[in-house]
Amino acid sequence: MKSYRTEQIRNVGLFSHGGAGKTSLVEALLFDSKTINRLGRVDDGNTVSDFDPDEVKRHISVSASVVPCEWNDTKINLIDAPGYADFIGEIKSAARVADSALILLDATGGVEVGTEQVWGFAAERNLPRILFVNKLDRENSNFFNALEAAQQSFGSNVAALQIPVGKESGFRGIVDLITRKAYLYSNSRDGKFEVADIPADLKEQAATLREKLVERIVEADEELMLRYLDGEEIGEEELGKALPKAVASQQLYAVLCGSATANIGTAQLLDFLALDAPTPNEEGKTCDSHASLEAIVFKTVADPFGRITYFKVINGVFKGEGQLYNASKGKSERVGVALMVRGKEQIPVPEVVAGDIGVVVKLQETNTNDTISAPDKSVELAKINFPAPLYRAAILPKTKADLDKMSASIGRLVEEDLTLHVERDSFTGETILSGMGESHVHVAAERLQRKFGVNVTIELPKVPYRETILGSSKAEYKHKKQTGGHGQYGHVLIEVSHAEDADFQFTESIVGGVVPRNYIPAVEKGVREALLEGIVAGFPVVNIKVNLYDGSYHPVDSSEMAFKIAASQAFKKGTLQAKPVLLEPIYDLKITVPDHFMGDVMGDINSQKRGRVLGMEQIGNGYTIVESQAPLAEVQRYATDLRSMTQGRGIFTMSFSHYEPVPQNIAEHIIEKHKKEMETAATH
Repeated sequence: MKSYRTEQIRNVGLFSHGGAGKTSLVEALLFDSKTINRLGRVDDGNTVSDFDPDEVKRHISVSASVVPCEWNDTKINLIDAPGYADFIGEIKSAARVADSALILLDATGGVEVGTEQVWGFAAERNLPRILFVNKLDRENSNFFNALEAAQQSFGSNVAALQIPVGKESGFRGIVDLITRKAYLYSNSRDGKFEVADIPADLKEQAATLREKLVERIVEADEELMLRYLDGEEIGEEELGKALPKAVASQQLYAVLCGSATANIGTAQLLDFLALDAPTPNEEGKTCDSHASLEAIVFKTVADPFGRITYFKVINGVFKGEGQLYNASKGKSERVGVALMVRGKEQIPVPEVVAGDIGVVVKLQETNTNDTISAPDKSVELAKINFPAPLYRAAILPKTKADLDKMSASIGRLVEEDLTLHVERDSFTGETILSGMGESHVHVAAERLQRKFGVNVTIELPKVPYRETILGSSKAEYKHKKQTGGHGQYGHVLIEVSHAEDADFQFTESIVGGVVPRNYIPAVEKGVREALLEGIVAGFPVVNIKVNLYDGSYHPVDSSEMAFKIAASQAFKKGTLQAKPVLLEPIYDLKITVPDHFMGDVMGDINSQKRGRVLGMEQIGNGYTIVESQAPLAEVQRYATDLRSMTQGRGIFTMSFSHYEPVPQNIAEHIIEKHKKEMETAATH
């Protein structure tokens, strides 16, 4: 691939609802630009951008891939992002380095849940947006329904730049509303077309839509606007020149159309991207190859042979074979040859100019969201705002060998994907892997096996139940044993009561030295050890106060061990008599849902999740925030449940609030199950 200047580069992120055909579109664009000589198919697992084994297996994109092609003396970096919400981290990474968003609509479905979400992500980044209505050769496809849905969802700046010729199986080309020409294709999928006049049956519709398009374009140019308002017709050439400004300023969200798998309309899409899509150094944006180096790392791939680091140069020029300065960590490290990638293919390049995307391998310190800069001009670029995980799973190694490798290998995965978090639950002893949903966590587990040879099983995490007492009681225990030589003697009287504001409080009110001072720490230690295993079901005991108020000792047979045992047994007797209960963790849920799903969500929280709704707040745009609380045991799969209830439109955050007693009928089942698990564990 030849060298390109910044103004010759286009970074185009491809976004959509899952299954709208982004990967097939990339394949057609590569074929038409002669980057590849045969069209791959998603179902066959041989496309350029879906090369990861997880993608080949599932027939969906799970990670963003960079696929450049050349067209009309322009380098177009196509950034194919996943369409499924579980892989939102990859979507946000792609949006961070794109200069425009190409959003696909399935002509049979129009604006779907994922379309709305990726439109929002593009809006967060203030990216110019281009719409492509795909799959126009499919049964039940309808371009004009999709266009109307987009205008209703995204506003009047959405305007058709092209309309289809024919529909469903009769779809055979497109009409360009600026040039007023039709581009008619054969059905051979070779991308070849003929230029013709607009078919007679489309002329009136084309004229009406062209007028709306012209209104949007001239709004971006004051001189053209004045002439247009004076009734002057704006010529094709002037409209063509004004089109890039209208796209970049977002006065126009242009709608193009075609079929990726039939390879219809893709050549015209390439023309549009090369001529009219924003450049990295669009007016008002800083992107200069003559400035000091600034680059953002937007993606890291964990590999058994070393990291693969993807970056976009914002300013300056990146040259390999030397030292790299990581401004985020304040460290330098050795860097090898600079590379360009096309899917999984790595191509050495002498340099990466401002606005372009490159790759280096085997960096030790540099990770996603880090800034690479010149050491003397250290700056930190805006980071990607990754969302917090929504779904937790316990990761269990299958063998001792897997256990030995698991921790380091999961660490590598978490470096690669910043929407994955790993932690060890100190109470249950489980390793918890958190992600954006079940699919996300399952893909991560498969990568553990494939990349690092670590075999694991995935389960819902154990709920960290606790025990406490609601009443108070006094208990006495005398530990007395006589054997040959010294015996054992420890005698304590304690009072146990509920402590609201502390996990554990220990006090003593011994008078007259009935328990010598040197044995009192042993009494506290005995109680602390007993706290670890409550008498209800063996869960840790919390919110309890213990006061040692009396006892006795033997001048020869007493010992720290004897008093520790006596304290432990007295504590167990005392808690048994003080209304012991099982506690469960209660979590705060902040759920954002479309208004028309609010009743379903509230009903589910109240009736199915043993929860309670605390309040609601309407936030506009047809959405409401529902604040509620529910037991963790009932909401461990809430990411999946909420998607199902709201057709994928609901989002939520979840955080620990407090512990509450478990209702008696539910507690009985939990206690029985836990005791069986403990018995099973004891026999192994």
